[in-house]
Amino acid sequence: MSLNAQVASILYEISEILTIKADRFRSRAYSMASQRVTALTEDIRNVAERGELEQIPGVGKSIAMTIEEFLDTGESTVLQELRESLPQGVPEMITLEGIGPKIAMRLHQELGVVGIKTLEEAARQHRIRELKGFGPKKEENILKAIEEHRSRSTRFLLGEALPVIQGMLTYMSGCDAVRRVEMAGSARRRKETVGDLDVLVSSTDPETATAHFVSMPPIERVLAQGPTKSTVVLKNMLQVDLRVIPPESYGAALQYFTGSKEHNVKLRTIGVKTGFKLNEYGLFRRHNDELVEAEDEAKIYEALGMMWMPPELRENTGEIEAAIEDRLPELVTLDDIRGDLHVHTDWSDGHASIAEMAEKAAEMGLEYIAITDHTKALGIANGLDEERLMKQIDEVRHVDEMHPEIRVLAGTECDIRRNGRLDISDEVLAELDWVVAAVHSGFKMEEQAMTTRVVEAIQNEHVDTVAHPTGRLIQRRSPYALDLDAVFEAAAERGVMMEINCYPERLDLSDVNSRRAKEHGVKMTLGTDAHTPSELEFLPMGVSVAKRGWLEATDVANTFTVEKLLKPQKG
Repeated sequence: MSLNAQVASILYEISEILTIKADRFRSRAYSMASQRVTALTEDIRNVAERGELEQIPGVGKSIAMTIEEFLDTGESTVLQELRESLPQGVPEMITLEGIGPKIAMRLHQELGVVGIKTLEEAARQHRIRELKGFGPKKEENILKAIEEHRSRSTRFLLGEALPVIQGMLTYMSGCDAVRRVEMAGSARRRKETVGDLDVLVSSTDPETATAHFVSMPPIERVLAQGPTKSTVVLKNMLQVDLRVIPPESYGAALQYFTGSKEHNVKLRTIGVKTGFKLNEYGLFRRHNDELVEAEDEAKIYEALGMMWMPPELRENTGEIEAAIEDRLPELVTLDDIRGDLHVHTDWSDGHASIAEMAEKAAEMGLEYIAITDHTKALGIANGLDEERLMKQIDEVRHVDEMHPEIRVLAGTECDIRRNGRLDISDEVLAELDWVVAAVHSGFKMEEQAMTTRVVEAIQNEHVDTVAHPTGRLIQRRSPYALDLDAVFEAAAERGVMMEINCYPERLDLSDVNSRRAKEHGVKMTLGTDAHTPSELEFLPMGVSVAKRGWLEATDVANTFTVEKLLKPQKG
C-alpha cells in the first residue's frame, strides 16, 4: 500500500467512527480529506515537507496535524483513541476485510458480537444472514475474511515463501511486457518470516503486466486490480501485492519498498540534512525539485554519499554509518560455501543412506559433507550408541572411497546431557572427523543451569561446534534461557564454533545472535540439519542469516578447505 493510500485509509476510518458517534461535521471533513489525499498525484510526504498540507482541499489544521503525526511516527493518536472508545470487540472486527466501523457496530448492537470469535460463531449459526441488508453471501464472505485474517496474522516462514517467490519471479519474467521483476520488502531482506509479499515490476505496458499477474495459477482471490497496483491472495493464504513501476523510476521504488522502515527513515533524514529528498519516485534536490537519480538503486545510495548495501543489512543497525565510512563487510555468499556440516541419514532419523546424501551434495557442487546422526540419548530418533557409531564410521569411510568427487566426513550430533557431559565416550569421539554438540532435552532449565550445561560441553576437547544453540523453533518454541555472552566467551576461548542451523523452522543462531558471536571472536558453521537429500538445499537459508549477521567468508567455517576445517583449532 502506497503512503498516500495509507494516509487516506486512516482518514477514512476516522470518518467512519465519527459517523457512528454522530459527529457528522468532523466525519464529513475527514471523509473529504481522505478522498483528496487519494486523488493526489504526488507523494504526500513531499507535500508535508513543503509545509503545504493545508493547501490540500478539505485539509484543515487539525487534519494536517493528524497526517503529520502519521508521517513522523506511523501512528495516529486520534484514530487510536477513537478505536479505544468503541465497544468491546468492534476494533477487532474492523481489522477484517469488508467490515468497517458501521457494520461492526451493527453486529455488536444487534447480535451481541464482541470480537472475531463470537462473530465466527454467529456466522456459523446463520444468525448474520437474518439481519436486514445481509444474507447468505455476506455471511460466507465474513467467514472467508476471518479465515484470511487468521492466516495473514501468522507470518510465513521464509523457507515456505521462497519456493513461491521463485515460481512467481519465473512466471512474471515470462511476460513480454515485464522488463524486470524483483521481490521487495522483508523477503528481499531475507527476514526469517515474511508477511505479505511485494513484487515490483518494471514495465511500459502496465495493463498487460497486471493481467499476467492476476492470471497466476496459485491465486485464490483477486482483492484489487489496477494499472499500478494489484493485490491477490494465493491458495496458501499468502497475500501478494504487485506494483508496476516505470523503468525510469524502478531503482527508487525498489529501494523504498525493500525497506526496512527504520532504514528508510534514517536514509531520508540524512537526505534532508544534505539537501535532498528521497521517496519511491526518486532522489531530488530539495531547493528546486531537480531529479538526481531514480532508475538505479545503487546510484541513489552513491548520491547520498554512501556505498550500496545488500538488502540483508537494511535494518538500521549501523549499516548506514558503515556505508558512509566505507567499512561495510564483504558478506559471505553461497558461492563461498564448500560444504554442509550437519547432515542426518537413515542410521538415525534420516530418510536416505549415507551414499545418497553424499551424491546429492556432490550434485550441488559441495566439496565435503559431514554425516552427523543422533546419539543414544535421543532414542526417539534411533540415536547411535558407541558400537553402532563405530560401525557407521566404517561405512562413512567406505562411501568416501567410493565417491572421490566429494569428501564424506564421519561425525555425530552428540547429545549434551543435563550435567554438560556428552552422550558418547571420548574414546569414540576421538575417532570422528567432526563433532556437533546439541541440547535436545530439559529446555525449561534455569538460565544458570543451562548456561553451565552448554559451557561444560564446550570444554570437551572433541567438540567442534554447538548446533542450534538456543533451541528455538520459529513461531513454535521460544529459545531456552541461556546466557549467550557467557557461552560465546567460553567458545572463543576454546576455539569452538557456533552453528547457524539452516532448517527453516530453526535458523538458529539468529542473525542478531550470530553478529554477537562474531563480536566475541567466535566462528560460525552452517548445517542444514537435512534428513532427506532435498533438504540439503536449505543451505541458502543459513547464508541469508549469516549475511544479516554481518558475517564475512572468514567468519564461516564452511568456506574453509577440508584440510583447514579439520586442522585442530581449539585452545
